[in-house]
Amino acid sequence: MGRFGYNVPTMSLSLELEKRTTLGKRNASARKAGKLPVVVYGAKHKSEPFFVDVKVFKKVLKSAGESTLVTLVEGTKNFDVLIQEVDIHPITGEPLHVDFYAVDINKPVEVTVALEFVGTSPAIKNLGALLVKVMHEIEIKILPKHLVHEIKVDISKLENFGDQIHARDVKLPETAILITDGDEVVALVKEIFEEKEEEVAPVDLSAIEVEKKGKEDKEGEEGTAPVPEKKQEKSEKK
Repeated sequence: MGRFGYNVPTMSLSLELEKRTTLGKRNASARKAGKLPVVVYGAKHKSEPFFVDVKVFKKVLKSAGESTLVTLVEGTKNFDVLIQEVDIHPITGEPLHVDFYAVDINKPVEVTVALEFVGTSPAIKNLGALLVKVMHEIEIKILPKHLVHEIKVDISKLENFGDQIHARDVKLPETAILITDGDEVVALVKEIFEEKEEEVAPVDLSAIEVEKKGKEDKEGEEGTAPVPEKKQEKSEKK
């Protein structure tokens, strides 16, 4: 870890380059042999195709991400690059092609760096608050030699419900300038509200039974009502 508390790689990340003359589908046999097609371009370096060992690249990618310098070795020459873009197979998840961007060590670059949340929030520990991670990475402009794999965000300042950490509050590495809007919320703590289930009044079966019985009795009474006798018609004698 560097003196600023950032996660700085302790080992040199490097890849051996192999010249490549094949393009597109012609790289199929090389891929089966464990070679990964790549392209290198950028500051003081014309765009050129190469191969790298796919197993070594996956290890480097895991350690470096896209915000750490990687050294490419081409014969007796070496130069610093950033992993600019990785094409991944949609089913296997294996890398298919990589773009490396050669940087000028003396000029700042714009990168997106992952955030790592560290520390203990009093609001979470003492009040049972919920931590909401709104952002997982921020964009900065920085000199290549000060690039870091991730930036730590201390959540110990979140003491009460509603407390927030903004992008401007995040401690950046040396020479870094924040590109992300400083007012953007990085993380916050909020109170957990339990949803109360709506209570349903118990059904009074006896009342239903009584009501039903009363209704039946009434219907019975109506059914036994006397039928009025028909008046006998008086015959008129003619």
